[in-house]
Amino acid sequence: MPATLETPPAHTRWLPRHRKSVGLARDTLRRYLDGAPNSEHLLDVSELVLSELVSNAVVHARVPPGRRIVVHFELVCGHLRIEVHDASSEKPVIRRAAGPDDLSGRGLRLVEALSVEWGCAPRPEGIGKIVWALVGPEGGTR
Repeated sequence: MPATLETPPAHTRWLPRHRKSVGLARDTLRRYLDGAPNSEHLLDVSELVLSELVSNAVVHARVPPGRRIVVHFELVCGHLRIEVHDASSEKPVIRRAAGPDDLSGRGLRLVEALSVEWGCAPRPEGIGKIVWALVGPEGGTR
C-alpha cells in the first residue's frame, strides 16, 4: 500500500536573535516541508521569504539583549503561512527603491513580490509583533 502524504501540524521554533538564526530557520522550514503534499512548489520561495523576515527581525528589531525570535509555519489549503515574531513593536516599512550599489533595502519588496499576501500584527501576548507572509503555488502578488 503506498504511503499517503499528510499535511504536517503547525510548527513553532524559538531562535536567538543572531544572524546564524536565518540558516537555522531555513533548515527548520525544509524539515517541516519534507514530505508534505506539493511542498516542492513552495520550498524555494518560502525559504527566500523566511530568510528576509528573519533577517529583518535580527537586524532591525531594537530590543534588549537576550530577547528571542519565533518562527512559525502552518500549511493551510496548499499555502504556507510563515510567521516571524519578535519583541519590537516597530512595524516594518518598505523602503524607497534600493539603488544598484545599496547593500540592503530590498527585503520587504521581495517579500511583497513573492507572497500572495503579507502583513504585520501585534503579538497577542502584548509585547512585540508578528510579521507574516502567505506563500502559495500561484506565486506573489506582482
